[in-house]
Amino acid sequence: MKNEYFPGSVVSGRRSVARGLVGVCLSLLVLPGCSKGSKSGEGAEPSGAPAADSQKVVKLAFVTNNTAEFWRIAAAGVKKYEKEGKVQVDVKMPPNGTTEEQNQILENLVSQGYDAIAVSPIAPNDQVPVLDRIAAKTKLITFDSDAPKSKRLLYIGTDNYQAGKALGAQIVKLLPEGGKMAVFVGTLAAENAMQRLKGIQDAIEGHKIEIVDKREDNADRAKARSNVEDIVNAHRDLKLVAGLYSYNGPAIASALESLGKKGVIQAAVFDEEDGSLNGIEKGLISCTVVQKPFDFGYLSSKWMHELATGGAAAESKIPASRAIDTGVEVIDAAAVGAFRSKLAEMKKQ
Repeated sequence: MKNEYFPGSVVSGRRSVARGLVGVCLSLLVLPGCSKGSKSGEGAEPSGAPAADSQKVVKLAFVTNNTAEFWRIAAAGVKKYEKEGKVQVDVKMPPNGTTEEQNQILENLVSQGYDAIAVSPIAPNDQVPVLDRIAAKTKLITFDSDAPKSKRLLYIGTDNYQAGKALGAQIVKLLPEGGKMAVFVGTLAAENAMQRLKGIQDAIEGHKIEIVDKREDNADRAKARSNVEDIVNAHRDLKLVAGLYSYNGPAIASALESLGKKGVIQAAVFDEEDGSLNGIEKGLISCTVVQKPFDFGYLSSKWMHELATGGAAAESKIPASRAIDTGVEVIDAAAVGAFRSKLAEMKKQ
C-alpha cells in the first residue's frame, strides 16, 4: 500500500496514533477484497437479463442470410432485447446473400473476439466446417435456417417442415381438382428451403398436384421475377406458383400482374414483405405463411447474452431438442388488415 492514500500532515510526536489509524484503514481496505472470491448469483438460473461482469463489454452479433425486408422485423426484435438487456447486438447482413460473404463475416467476428454469434446459414451442409470452427471459439446458435450437423448450441426459429406442410395444406385448398405448380426460392441448399419444400411435397401428396419446376435465384431480386415469368410462359397449363423466401412473394405478385395472370394462376408464398401483403390485397396472392422474425431477433439476442455471460448454468437451460419453435401463421385476404396493424407495432421497436 502506497503512503499517498494517507494524508502526510500527521502531527509529529503522534506517530503511534498515526500508525494505529493506518492499520485500521488498511484493514477496511482489505475487507471488500474478500468478497471477490465468489460472484454474486453464481450457479443461479438466468432470469431476464444476465448479470454480466461490469468491467467486460459483451460482444454479440446477429448475422442474417441476406438483406431482405424480412430482416428489418428481426432487427426490431434485436433492438427490443438491447433495451431490456442493456447490451449491444450488432446486426450483420451479407450484401449479396452469398455463402462466401457470410463466412467472411463470421470469421471476422470471431477474430474480433465476439462472445456469442447467431447466424442464419445460407448453405448449412456446406458451411459445417466453418460453423464448427466458429463454435470452437464462441457461443454459436442458429436461427431461421438451421445447421443441425454443426456444433451450434441451439436453433431458434420456425419448424420449416411444419411450415411447409401449412403452406401445402393451403395449396390443396386452392387446387381442389389438382394441377401443375412451380416453386421459387433463393437456394435449395439451405436447410429451411429443403424442409419447406419437403413439407409442401408431403402435404400435396395424393391430391393430383404436380411440381413441374423448381427455380433458384440466389437472392437476385431481378432473377426472382424473371424466373416466374420464364416458368409461366413455359407452362401454359400452370395452376399455381409458390415462393419459399420472403422476397419471392413480391417477385411473384409483380410477375403475375405484368403477365395478366391475376386470378388465372394462384400464388401461395412465405413471409410478410410489403409486396406480398399488397399482393394479397390486390388478389394476386392467395395467402402467405408468416414466420415470427421479431421473435428470431429477440430470442436470439436473449439467448446469446445468457450463454455469453451465464456459463454452464445458461447452457443447462437449453432444451433437450436443442431447438425452439417460434411457430407460423397463415395470412389471407380476411386477415391481412389486422396483421398489417400488428406488424406496424412491431416495427416501431
